[in-house]
Amino acid sequence: MYKKAIVAGTLFAAIAVMLGAFGAHGLKNLVTPERLLVYETGVRYHFYHSLALIITGILYSHYPHKMLSLATTFFITGILLFSGSLYAIVYTGILGTSIGPMGILTPIGGVFFILGWVWVALGVMKQTQQ
Repeated sequence: MYKKAIVAGTLFAAIAVMLGAFGAHGLKNLVTPERLLVYETGVRYHFYHSLALIITGILYSHYPHKMLSLATTFFITGILLFSGSLYAIVYTGILGTSIGPMGILTPIGGVFFILGWVWVALGVMKQTQQ
């Protein structure tokens, strides 16, 4: 078990549920339907990767390889950059501003998600080869 991944995953999942509830109840009258879809995408990927963190922590019990701990860092970074930037786009839109060039954080966060999944696969494969 990799405690850091499991603890981070459960805390991020709780935050995703709170943000999702806020989006469903608090944002629907404040933003356009298009912006609400952006927000929902952020929450969805936030929650998926919270579960990925928990799964990675559990997998570490069977495949204790440093690549799984690095995958944890990638998933956390992905949540912060990908979902965080989508939340920022919606919240700044409410204020009538924009995140401007910071929008590049969304695809960078997506790359971190991809790296996290690849590192999980590589960590499992490397551990089983030893």
